Amino acid sequence: MAFKDHLNRTVTLDYQPQHIISLVPSLTELLHDLGLEKRIVGITQFCVHPYHYKSVKTIVGGTKKVKMEVIQSLNPDFILCSKEENTPEMVLELEKIAPVFVSDVADFQSALKLIKELGEILGKRIESENLVQKIELKYNDFQIFIKDKRQVKTAYFIWKNPWMVAGNGTFIHDMMRINQLENVFAKKERYPEINIKYLNLQGNPELLLFCSEPYHFKEEDAFEVLRENEKILSIFVDGQYFSWYGSRLLKAFDYFKVLQEKIVSYT
Repeated sequence: MAFKDHLNRTVTLDYQPQHIISLVPSLTELLHDLGLEKRIVGITQFCVHPYHYKSVKTIVGGTKKVKMEVIQSLNPDFILCSKEENTPEMVLELEKIAPVFVSDVADFQSALKLIKELGEILGKRIESENLVQKIELKYNDFQIFIKDKRQVKTAYFIWKNPWMVAGNGTFIHDMMRINQLENVFAKKERYPEINIKYLNLQGNPELLLFCSEPYHFKEEDAFEVLRENEKILSIFVDGQYFSWYGSRLLKAFDYFKVLQEKIVSYT
């Protein structure tokens, strides 16, 4: 079987993978929810769902740097990577060990497509299609819930030192769109660096969102921004629901409903 990954690379498999390494936390959770726990042999230190994997699976490193010798020792026959999280140099090295699938997901519909793709590749087509149907039901229900909510001009912070926000062409941006949160940095691509002293001149946001990952913002971080920008509201959010594009989506829209109620009460 030959297929294209999201970088248009041809990946060839003449077998159904039995020893999988996932270097993408959101996809580790997805594989588990598709019933593939026994086939997962290696994960990253950031693969926190399901929680017990850290004690029963081999940790091969992080997302930017892995221990190639450990990966080699696990004899993987399929490795999952992400353009967003893993480096091109890493992918080239991993290809010497096993076939590598690189995902690149920047919107909700692409996430659903990926779930189906991996289900097909890994022999879990029915399970993946059922999961997508459940997510779509949650999504459709949320669309009804949010249809009368007004758009709120928002900046979504992802990093400090330097200060960085989510821009266009990212999964976070699409989750903001679905939540009626108008991204004031939509004209900038990916994750632009910004000067927090001039937020009012950079889209004049009404709301600032501070995420829990990849950088875990604390109250003192938000205070640092708000000290330079009075009269802007801020909310801390679970970054997994804005940036994880696997089965976490099944829980995301319930989380977004609670978040929306909080936004309404604040604004």
